[in-house]
Amino acid sequence: MLQGIIGRKGGMTQLFLENGEVVAVTAIEAGPCFITQVKRQEGDGYSAVQLGFGEVKRLNAPEGGHLRDIARLAYLHEFRAEDIGSAKRGDRVDVGFLKPGDLINVSGLSKGKGFAGVVKRYHFSGGPKTHGQSDRHRAPGSIGATTDPGRVLKGKKMAGHMGYRKVTARNLQVVRVDADRNLLLVQGTVPGGKKGSLVIEKVER
Repeated sequence: MLQGIIGRKGGMTQLFLENGEVVAVTAIEAGPCFITQVKRQEGDGYSAVQLGFGEVKRLNAPEGGHLRDIARLAYLHEFRAEDIGSAKRGDRVDVGFLKPGDLINVSGLSKGKGFAGVVKRYHFSGGPKTHGQSDRHRAPGSIGATTDPGRVLKGKKMAGHMGYRKVTARNLQVVRVDADRNLLLVQGTVPGGKKGSLVIEKVER
């Protein structure tokens, strides 16, 4: 059975639980999705279902061929599944497989921050602020030795592009599910900005 869906981040709000506790929740437009491809063990070597979500105005020729007779879908993602049952291309998938109390993993692209220095990117403390140091306040300091090893080691924390990478928020609790409105309320925050695409997968317990 398929245990995942593609969605779009809405925004954050707060919700009062039955016991009077107030929690911060993220609203996610989860689906509806359409099955665009089914992969089976006998033909492909593994079992999976590819889902499509959203809509775009136009597709290129390969995309149009792949999505013929379905819709002009914006996002595609493949979900592994041990038992895909009677799933077939063109079927509609909604968020009905989730219920309040379930745990999910939510993956998305984090907000891009552009080029950032080491103080912002890695929380370096910077150089001394006194004793004649006028231009070392946000500098990284030494990045290596001299003769040995004679190079900068791979993975050295330095200035560079910050954000806009895949991030997964794990074990978030589902607070409310509205399958009729394709709405999912999840406790806590999820990666990315508003209207960013998200991949939601149920955690088996």
